[in-house]
Amino acid sequence: MGNGSYKVKGVGVSQGIAIGRAFVIRRGPVSIPYYTLWSDEAVEEECRKFEEAVRLVDEDLAGIKKNLRDDLKEYASLLDAYRLMLRDRIIYDSTLELIREKQLNALWALSLTFEKARKIFDGNENASIADRIYDIGAVIDRLMRKISGSQDGLFSPIKERSILVTYDLSPSDAAQLPLEKVMAFVLDIGGKTSHTAIIARSLNIPAIMATGQASKKIQTGDLLIVDGTSGEVLVNPSEDEIQHYVELQLRLDTYLRDIARRSSLPAVTRDGVRVVVEANIELLEEIVAAKDSGAEGIGLFRTEFGFMNREELPTEEELFQEYRQLAELMAPGEVVIRTLDVGSDKLSAWFPHIYEPNPALGLRSIRFCLKYPEIIKMQMRAILRAGAATKNVRMMFPLVSGVDEVRAVKAILREVKDELRRARVQFDDEMPIGVMIEVPSAVAIADLLAREVDFFSVGTNDLIQYAIAIDRQNEHVAHLFDALHPGILRMLHVTVREAHKVGIPVSVCGEMAGESFYVPVLLGLGFDKLSMNPQSIPRVKNLISRSYKKHCEAFVREILRKDTPEDIRNLLMKTIEEQFPEEYHFFHSGFLV
Repeated sequence: MGNGSYKVKGVGVSQGIAIGRAFVIRRGPVSIPYYTLWSDEAVEEECRKFEEAVRLVDEDLAGIKKNLRDDLKEYASLLDAYRLMLRDRIIYDSTLELIREKQLNALWALSLTFEKARKIFDGNENASIADRIYDIGAVIDRLMRKISGSQDGLFSPIKERSILVTYDLSPSDAAQLPLEKVMAFVLDIGGKTSHTAIIARSLNIPAIMATGQASKKIQTGDLLIVDGTSGEVLVNPSEDEIQHYVELQLRLDTYLRDIARRSSLPAVTRDGVRVVVEANIELLEEIVAAKDSGAEGIGLFRTEFGFMNREELPTEEELFQEYRQLAELMAPGEVVIRTLDVGSDKLSAWFPHIYEPNPALGLRSIRFCLKYPEIIKMQMRAILRAGAATKNVRMMFPLVSGVDEVRAVKAILREVKDELRRARVQFDDEMPIGVMIEVPSAVAIADLLAREVDFFSVGTNDLIQYAIAIDRQNEHVAHLFDALHPGILRMLHVTVREAHKVGIPVSVCGEMAGESFYVPVLLGLGFDKLSMNPQSIPRVKNLISRSYKKHCEAFVREILRKDTPEDIRNLLMKTIEEQFPEEYHFFHSGFLV
């Protein structure tokens, strides 16, 4: 057991507080030897070793799928995806090619395959896409452990209920978590949108990732307090800290249970104004969690994952089947499908790399699709067909900066509809289309854009980044990234005003929507819909239902006259404290955001 009290900071990915003893499993990366094969027989033997590992891992994953807990059945498709990934060209063919052509041993060939995949995903500004490298890494790690003869049974050494601390936890491992033994987990690596994080939220257990070196610093037997919201781990806390957290845990658990019971109800303010609350997702298996959390629809379905993890373009039929299932699972709730939103530098092996000195300001999103219209035409066909039966699908275009882009993409859409008619293929001819407001030029011409489309959705993450020229990944300026900047609030005000002038609804699908203490701001600005991470929905609905729209509007009129983010934040927190004292206590303590 370690001595001394200290804190470890990571990224909170699943809310809640856990207090218990640490069980540390130091299972780092597999040791990878390098050697060359000097005979044809050795090459073929190494290929057989790799193929046998693929077969055995496939059997393991099939077994995990068969024995999935009832509350994780929706993740069966994820395990199927892993099984398909085993024989995907990016892993299977590439590894065999390296063994045969470069005469490399299987482990070293697999490591090169992983590096090739990492280059596709690394550094992507979209965290949910960048996190997909963990899925490829999880599959390759299982193969490596099988080839090297590493022992399975990650959880078998745990004999009593503990907090698991380890380097990494694959989604397939997370799906097997013995909840009678593991009350929370703390990982060195990982991300908020990774599948492991999604599973943790489904299991409703606190989880923290990206701590860096928690598994090296923390010792088995250390007493831990894990806060899955703030991402903080207290190691060997004092008696006063333990008492404080025990009391807070009881209050927080009661609060979360109470708002969860009411999350299926519509979000209606005390003065009778309905606000639609929807979910942002990127995988079909997230639908169940979204509906359970109270989502009334899908306000943003990110389609990028269907184009990644592969060396060839997806087919129209593959995309259609995915989008159709999405529409059917969410019906009659609305589903907004966003067209491809990545840059040419981070697409996949099927697209040749284009050098750009600044990809964030380069050929990405709608610009990329207009330059290569066959890609967006295929996706449009799949989306239009998916909405034919349910009529609940909407199509949305990202990173629009001018009316000319909207008109160009509408012209392509008309072509696609004509093609479908000629082919006698059923589709939703009346499907609404919308644009994301993510750049300052779109705000400046919001009145013009509003005449071209059926709805707006504001992506606050990019809007803030572009409007105040802040890179959130840059440690020197990240603290300046602020949704309460007066310039940002004025942009939001203009966007809603111009949309409502012509009678189209406007939503927020950026992170601002899911941070519940912004509810008075967004209600007062007049947004019709809020779309967010499913986990945030109960808290946001709760605050909406306890608010008066007219009070929020008066509050916004006041903050629009303020000069600095600090002045606005002080007024906001005073409002939260007066109107929502319990939530303010949790906000102030750092346990709700």
